[in-house]
Amino acid sequence: MSFGQSLSLVTLPVADVARARAFYERLGWKASSDSQPGVAFFDCGGTVLSLYGRDDLARDCGRPIAAPGGVTLASNVADAEAVALAVDAFAAAGGTVVSEPEMAPWGGTIAYVADPDGHLWEIAHNPFWPLDAAGRVTLPPPAGA
Repeated sequence: MSFGQSLSLVTLPVADVARARAFYERLGWKASSDSQPGVAFFDCGGTVLSLYGRDDLARDCGRPIAAPGGVTLASNVADAEAVALAVDAFAAAGGTVVSEPEMAPWGGTIAYVADPDGHLWEIAHNPFWPLDAAGRVTLPPPAGA
């Protein structure tokens, strides 16, 4: 038996759901009407980003939730100029610029920003992964397919 290759939801544990939601809304994101005071949901083109209280998540899973780190979220954008615009939007919304846009060794443009809870986001333009009409990454097929 196998487990299907899918990712439905990414949950970020946050110190204050209302503050975190307001940050993402300042970026222009729209929270789902299913959002509640203790959790916020954002449709990210087929994957949902959830903001959930760190203490509530620890209670749900029965173990402490470490501070952010070890995982980086990423948003691929259409071109190098869009990387710079996204970094500016994060900073204007109250995020932190971790690294300014620069050419990556693999030929694209990358920058890193963090939301108010310290969750890292990579903003990238990868010329080898085109975006479809909905802005989703188009990966090459698996080897041998």
